[in-house]
Amino acid sequence: MKTIPAALHIPELADEPGLVHGFSTTLLGSVGLTHAPDREPVLASRRSFLEVLGLEHRTLTTAGAIHGAAVARVDEPVDLIDDVDALMTDRTDVVLFTTHADCYPIVLWDPEKNVAGLVHAGWRGTKKGVAAAAVGSMRQEYGCRHIRAGIGPGICGRCYQVGDDVASQFERRFVRPDDGGKFLLDLGAANRNQLEEAGVDAVYDIGMCTKESYLFPSHRRHPDGKRFGAIVAVR
Repeated sequence: MKTIPAALHIPELADEPGLVHGFSTTLLGSVGLTHAPDREPVLASRRSFLEVLGLEHRTLTTAGAIHGAAVARVDEPVDLIDDVDALMTDRTDVVLFTTHADCYPIVLWDPEKNVAGLVHAGWRGTKKGVAAAAVGSMRQEYGCRHIRAGIGPGICGRCYQVGDDVASQFERRFVRPDDGGKFLLDLGAANRNQLEEAGVDAVYDIGMCTKESYLFPSHRRHPDGKRFGAIVAVR
């Protein structure tokens, strides 16, 4: 029987000396508060996630995601930043946090400036260019020149079925027909393209689908309100 890991990482970014990041798995339980019937188990899961990444005694700064493209600079720990889908910081006392259940977490890292970012990218945020907006904000706010990106777990292009109303908003190369007049949208590829066009140095992809892998909750597989988390911090 395989052991379930508590957290996974982008392999190419896992050994960066100035960066801490990870994606929680079902072993830690749900970290999403919005639909939780009881807050305490969720808060305990969040504390366990921090401990797994060696960030115990820190507080999470959570992006109050609204599926947009707003980016916030975080200069001190706060519990929640409303109405943003991307966070960035150069502070070692700040822990960036987002929750997901098919939308993609994207890690951004500039080892030269020691600046990190975290993006929440669903189809609406991807359409609005949230990943590119975060890259642009890191350059503007911190003078970043060598940003690397890591795409975390999300629903893949084999599984993400959408209607024409959504499919028609994306370039045809990211969409292919599915049965019954529906379409399959490759959000991972769309975000990779967006990051590459934004001029990041490299884009890495963990290559895990939330609907296909039971390591993560998936709204499409089981819409029960459970969420996994993404953490990004600067050492």
